[in-house]
Amino acid sequence: MKRPEDFAPPSTQAMERFAAIVGGKHVITDEEAMRPFLREWRDRYVGRAACVLLPGAEEEVAALLRTANEHEVAIVPQGGNTGLVGGQIPYQGGNEVVMSLKRLNRIIDIDEVGATMTLQAGVILADAQEAARRAGFVFPIDLAAAGSCMVGGNLATNAGGLNVIAYGVARENCLGLRAAIPSGALIGHLSALRKDNTGHDLRDLFIGAEGTLGIITSAVMKLHPAFTDTALAWVGVETPEEAVRLITFVRTRLERSTLTAMELVCRLGIEFAVRHMGGRDPLQEPAPWYVLIQLSARGAAGSAMHDMEEILGQAFEGGLVIDAALAQNASQHEAFWKLREDMSEAQKHEGGSIKSDISVPVAKIPEMIERGMAEVLKIVPGARPVPFGHVGDGNLHFNISQPQDMTKEDFLARWEDVTTAINEVALSLGGSISAEHGIGRMKRHWMQRIHTPAELAAMRAIKAHFDPKGIMNPGKLLP
Repeated sequence: MKRPEDFAPPSTQAMERFAAIVGGKHVITDEEAMRPFLREWRDRYVGRAACVLLPGAEEEVAALLRTANEHEVAIVPQGGNTGLVGGQIPYQGGNEVVMSLKRLNRIIDIDEVGATMTLQAGVILADAQEAARRAGFVFPIDLAAAGSCMVGGNLATNAGGLNVIAYGVARENCLGLRAAIPSGALIGHLSALRKDNTGHDLRDLFIGAEGTLGIITSAVMKLHPAFTDTALAWVGVETPEEAVRLITFVRTRLERSTLTAMELVCRLGIEFAVRHMGGRDPLQEPAPWYVLIQLSARGAAGSAMHDMEEILGQAFEGGLVIDAALAQNASQHEAFWKLREDMSEAQKHEGGSIKSDISVPVAKIPEMIERGMAEVLKIVPGARPVPFGHVGDGNLHFNISQPQDMTKEDFLARWEDVTTAINEVALSLGGSISAEHGIGRMKRHWMQRIHTPAELAAMRAIKAHFDPKGIMNPGKLLP
């Protein structure tokens, strides 16, 4: 397979063809103007590029790929540039071309009868959510980066997020898509059919492929009926074991509502968010572990709160929870969610942060946390583990903040040692090293560890069919 350094920069002829397709002003070559496209928000991955292309239509994406393929120009697809594994950032060689989908930002249709939304890949997730809300629906994907990530990127990485416990990951909510491939063809169907057994489903090849086969240009997504009532509570528990028990406890006692989110946060994570992000501890007395529970209902006002109060009351009686705070109004509801969503940002203020995105069977979460913390502290004594995440679906962001007596540079130099230890624990428990961020370049060396030679050969064969010259996101995903 070709590496990024195997490609030459685009020729003058190729650059002229690019400009003819999208217009000169949509071919960015100025270094300062390109800068936002060449680094991710943590500055862990910073690259260089020959130019940034900004197509404004699916046909332009296809034509650009055809030109790139003919001239053997490496293409790095990019959505909202919120990825954390380097999949959307070019390497340092400066020969690659970034193709941003930010101009493909049109919501094409909302089918209220079929409960679907057809949209272009560059639509910001928050805009899709708002359009669905106005139509009386819920858009199923929700991430902390909703204000900047794009739906095409969500599909390319098969994103999960906050609502997986209720709606599933991106793949489960996509009915159809269209993608441009290096031959210059647009393939796939914007079909809203729920039943269509007509051969191989090409849609699933592109979801989670991280732009290594082609570029998703548009999609049909499921919508879900909007809830009319919501209850939200921060709950204090002694250990992750209680948090896991609480999932079943809540699910088996619901009468009028649905469990739509359940998030686990360690005490240190709360302290960081309160210290740096302007929040406050929702509980009167600090708890070792915090669980954010959201119940949603489609019945009369107060339905979800009725269930929340009944269930938490029973949980208190059974000694499962030690404290709780219920959001009493929209302002508190927003503040409760902000506290959870500030977890990653808050850690930046504590120095270096080594981040892992793993998943394990829900029942194994307590063991994952206990063993993971122990392994990390062997490697970096004094490190401050900050595990948090979607306890309802087994996905933990197993982040580690630097020791207070260690420099950021020395700590981050242990990134590979620390993440390897965490990944090995996750794999030993039947888990995954990448729950929702993808493989990118950060984790591609793990692919030979987690997939058999036959599986990797099949992936390479698929890649070779769609992208025989290897121009699509070289150096990402596949080892």
